[in-house]
Amino acid sequence: MELEMKTEGKKLEFYTGRWVSFLPFIIFLGMIIVSVVLDAVSERSMWICCIVGLMIAFFLAKDKIRYGDAIAEGIAQKLTSVPVLCWIFAGIFTTTLRAAGLVQGIVWVAYNVGAHGMLFVLVAFISCAAFATAAGTGLGTTIAGISILYPAGCLLGANPLVLAGAIIGGGAFGDNLAPVSDTTICSALTQGADITGVVKSRLRYSAVAAAITILFILFFGGGGSVTGEALPHDLIAEYMNPKGLLMLIPAILTIYLAIKKGDVIYACIAGTAAVIVVALPTGLLTLSDIICLSDGGVSGTLVDGIGGMADIVILCLLVMGMVGVMKAGEGDKLLIDIATKISISALFHKVIRGVCGAELSIVILSAILAGMTGINTPAILAIGVPYAKPMGERFHIHPYRRANLLDASSCSLAYTLPWTSIALATATYSAQGNALFGSVVPAIGAEEIFFYPVYAWALLAIMLFASITGWGRRFAGPNGEELKKLPEEVADK
Repeated sequence: MELEMKTEGKKLEFYTGRWVSFLPFIIFLGMIIVSVVLDAVSERSMWICCIVGLMIAFFLAKDKIRYGDAIAEGIAQKLTSVPVLCWIFAGIFTTTLRAAGLVQGIVWVAYNVGAHGMLFVLVAFISCAAFATAAGTGLGTTIAGISILYPAGCLLGANPLVLAGAIIGGGAFGDNLAPVSDTTICSALTQGADITGVVKSRLRYSAVAAAITILFILFFGGGGSVTGEALPHDLIAEYMNPKGLLMLIPAILTIYLAIKKGDVIYACIAGTAAVIVVALPTGLLTLSDIICLSDGGVSGTLVDGIGGMADIVILCLLVMGMVGVMKAGEGDKLLIDIATKISISALFHKVIRGVCGAELSIVILSAILAGMTGINTPAILAIGVPYAKPMGERFHIHPYRRANLLDASSCSLAYTLPWTSIALATATYSAQGNALFGSVVPAIGAEEIFFYPVYAWALLAIMLFASITGWGRRFAGPNGEELKKLPEEVADK
């Protein structure tokens, strides 16, 4: 304990200079590129990337004890613990909500109102957007949608690729906007912003991207091989349950509480309780579905929800450990100095100087890293604290704006590129639909989906536009208030 007190806060020095303090990130990103080439990207493979980066930098540290303390400091900060707790409780909520049959309720509505062709695609996008906003999971929404809505839509005359893109786009919408989404949580907390304010401020971007998506669906959503036939009830009956619509009650309650209270943990605990209260008496869930003790082990949605977040929690701890090393070695200051010089250099002088260059760099870095890894949360964690926050503070960009730049751009390429978990899940589950229903439900290759998640592409274009033109830009005032324009004395500096 005494040793910790002596080393805590002490500058971490390296034999070859302070640039070594962000060497773990350099190695981390380099190994991720190799993983992409080898088609081996996953949260667990990124564990190894982090560990290797930390181990190599360890041997270049002058004070090995201080190096270990720096890792611990990065992990121990509130910025790390709060997202971890949010993920755990959000995982419990979303898993319980899915198990209670919300998706089955949505399918029942679509089938019974006769939503064929283009109309079905529109319903699929809106339904997936609503589900993802409630559950906070883009991947979970995509898996559920491709498993259930995709075969139904194909058999009801929808354009298969446009339908798949609409389902994925709905997942991206919720991932970007949901208060319980891990991207929302991380983008807000890494920038020191409250989740409520962040969600409210990003509505304008999400709404425009959604409108563009809807227009695309209206023009191209039909054209499937089946044009008006109703899907035989016996083939889809197991995927429909009108009682699943009761889950809209806890879903809406959770969204309301998250926005009203600004506390995701509070909202998820209350939402999970609401799911249980509604689901048990109605038969949507049994007590053993929620928690079951058998064969010396524990199972159920509570356990599955926690377990489903274990990989991202471990990755978060390791990434924040690298952030701790970077901050202790002052590599973050070096990185920002370099980036600032670039952003105000002659290269940007005429077109995107200063704050525009800073915002564009955040958008581009977040989009590329998320697309490269296929997982958006690590991208936010990797650049949120060491880059986006100090760079944004350098130009007085408001935390809400920084969080929105990070989150929206991370929900773009991660939903389109063929090696991502989204594209691979689409390929896998569409193939299952093809095996069950035949050629009228085509299997989609991961590379075929590239252009069709229109929402993701629209969101990226909007953030690039906003960065260049300043649309929606807000600055941080002396007391943290939002300002449309900086005072001249501050701007001159």
